Amino acid sequence: MAERILFPDADAVVDALTFAGRTARLGDGAVRLQARRGTLAMSSAPLAPKTLMDPTPTILALRALPVDPELECDLVVEASALLRDPLDDRAVLLPETALSAMWAGISAPRAGWTASTEIEASELAARAQWGIAAVAEAMPADAGEEIVHTVRAAVWGESDAAIADLPRGAAFAAFALGFIVGQESARVLTSGAWTRLSLTRGHIIVRRPVRAGLTQVRTTGRPPAS
Repeated sequence: MAERILFPDADAVVDALTFAGRTARLGDGAVRLQARRGTLAMSSAPLAPKTLMDPTPTILALRALPVDPELECDLVVEASALLRDPLDDRAVLLPETALSAMWAGISAPRAGWTASTEIEASELAARAQWGIAAVAEAMPADAGEEIVHTVRAAVWGESDAAIADLPRGAAFAAFALGFIVGQESARVLTSGAWTRLSLTRGHIIVRRPVRAGLTQVRTTGRPPAS
């Protein structure tokens, strides 16, 4: 029998599968499932660097749902492989194999967040739609995977003054995952190198690339004789 996640009701199952379905079309299509004390944190990476030298910011999406309080897990799976249990409308079936995702090894702070400002959800939607058009316009015909990543990183990784200088990809992630619904003000909170964009339906968490510079060269050995 396949492993499964048990939710309190069918509505929570629909919510989980909706997030998974949208996640499957973004980034690497993987979703991280972390369950503890009756809460399932579903997270994904709509935008993330592919290598250590890639300047693309890490943009994570998080949706929290009620789940079986006895369940404890932390695994990454293919989002499209999560399926409704045909025998129980309160359960989701897990795939047989887990994945390894570089972004899943990055953990945002759980505390120490400081509120900074608010952004209208309508502004987030507008900047996301502008970016979608910009990506389509800049994408050459028959572009390979590397060029596609470069174009998307350039548009979505750019800071946008209209959304508190967050990377434009934060707006895209909120828009594409259905976090923007109706009139709402998204709260912006910071903690060190992290910024969190909080809406009623979920959170977008941003970590900009760490800029590592060269240290000053120091002379070793004995000092020259005077």
